[in-house]
Amino acid sequence: MNYQVKLEETLKSLNGKPTLLLHSCCAPCSSYVLEYLSSYFEITIFYYNPNITEEEEYQKRVEEQKRLISDLNKSIHFLEGTYEPELFFKMAKGLEEEKEGGARCIKCYYLRLEATARIAKELNFDYFSTTLTVSPYKKSEKLNEIGALLEQKYQVSYLYSDFKKKDGYKRSIELSKKYHLYRQDYCGCIFSKNQTRSS
Repeated sequence: MNYQVKLEETLKSLNGKPTLLLHSCCAPCSSYVLEYLSSYFEITIFYYNPNITEEEEYQKRVEEQKRLISDLNKSIHFLEGTYEPELFFKMAKGLEEEKEGGARCIKCYYLRLEATARIAKELNFDYFSTTLTVSPYKKSEKLNEIGALLEQKYQVSYLYSDFKKKDGYKRSIELSKKYHLYRQDYCGCIFSKNQTRSS
């Protein structure tokens, strides 16, 4: 499925400006997505990333996300989830040696997206989605499959996407430079960090 086409079809069909709970992995990845979607949705960024092992790194990324929202000068809201790395480690047990993009990452996608869907349901959002599909290192097909499953489970519409299309990733790099955003070279978990440093 071409998820970019599916996204464009959804955007064309919208009435008014529905609410969107948008999971964000980091400010750089969210930059293009916020630029793209802010005219279509009333967006709340949901910052939930228990995969970030080091608390100092986590806090740095949270502050960058808040700063970007402020600098964009758009009516974007911010909601921070609970920082609970113990959940990530429990989920990753037995998958510590998996390579990036493997089974551990897929389960991590599910962990973060399920929290987003659950909060979207609790707070009566019209849609939920994630910025993760902007990255060329993340599997958009898997992310959208997970989104579809959670849409059924929580009865909240999932906004399908492949934000890397139409030069979305390239635009995120341009916006990161424009706003002087802190860009990291690993997802946040210790396993990714170790693999990145050893490669």
